[in-house]
Amino acid sequence: MLDIHRLRLLRELSIRGTIAEVAAALRYSPSSVSQQLSLLEREAKVALFRKSGRRLQLTAHAMVLVEYAEELLDGLERAEAALAVTRPIVSGTVRLAVFQTAALALIPNMLRTLRERHPLVQVKMVQHEPETALRETWARNFDLVVAEQYPGHAAPHYETLDRDPLTRDEIQLAVPTELAGAPEDFHRVGSLHDAGGLPWVMEPHGAASRHWAEQQCRLAGFEPDVRFESADLQTHVRLVESGNAVALLPQLVWAQREQRSRLVELPGRPRRTIFTAARRSSAGDPAIAAIREALTAEAAALGLDAPGKSGT
Repeated sequence: MLDIHRLRLLRELSIRGTIAEVAAALRYSPSSVSQQLSLLEREAKVALFRKSGRRLQLTAHAMVLVEYAEELLDGLERAEAALAVTRPIVSGTVRLAVFQTAALALIPNMLRTLRERHPLVQVKMVQHEPETALRETWARNFDLVVAEQYPGHAAPHYETLDRDPLTRDEIQLAVPTELAGAPEDFHRVGSLHDAGGLPWVMEPHGAASRHWAEQQCRLAGFEPDVRFESADLQTHVRLVESGNAVALLPQLVWAQREQRSRLVELPGRPRRTIFTAARRSSAGDPAIAAIREALTAEAAALGLDAPGKSGT
């Protein structure tokens, strides 16, 4: 009989590409992963791998097993979720991936609410950029992700993940106040176009927010002078507050801190969407549902928009 644990390792190899990456993702030693895959090949009685340089390529036999491994893992998760529903108390450990702004604004109070309502639910949280977090949730390294999506820049979709809109927050131009001691040019900014000749702080290239921000500047008729790059939006806030830059910032960054910048509305008042995603096979788990409920309550408490529910 084929071993489900070894089948999962095979699926991981189809995703990661190398034994070293599988070992790193699952916190095993490479030798242990290699040994288990060799045992699986022996159990299957067919060739599952062929060497291609330093990589192992999966054979057609292996890909058949990968497909069935996904079905088996989904079935196990559905069974576990169904069993959890029958228990009188909500409990369990949920691995949560979340991006920085949400981690700062939503998670602390959400955890307190969860602790009060469901003290036997434990959350293990890791901060990740949305694209990575969605992929790792699909790959089963997380159970739930809080992700973001900028206008016109769809986050990656995975067929096996659901998507539940949590809230929306407006994106505005943040400008130093006169108290920040910034040059006079900053004080005259009344629109995005007025910020054309000023220094900017943006996220690094490759981030959806960076591409979106650059496009907004170009639509306003200028190429932004990006002098500062950081994936940390709290750094953006401090550079604005200290009179060194302007930035396009979502409303959520001000949720748990005093606003010390002047905010200028953008044309059309664009909004970023924040959503949660979980594997469809585990979404019915009461612990995951409890966390989503607590996140929704926290977003409502902050006075943010509540978009309609969607299963897409």
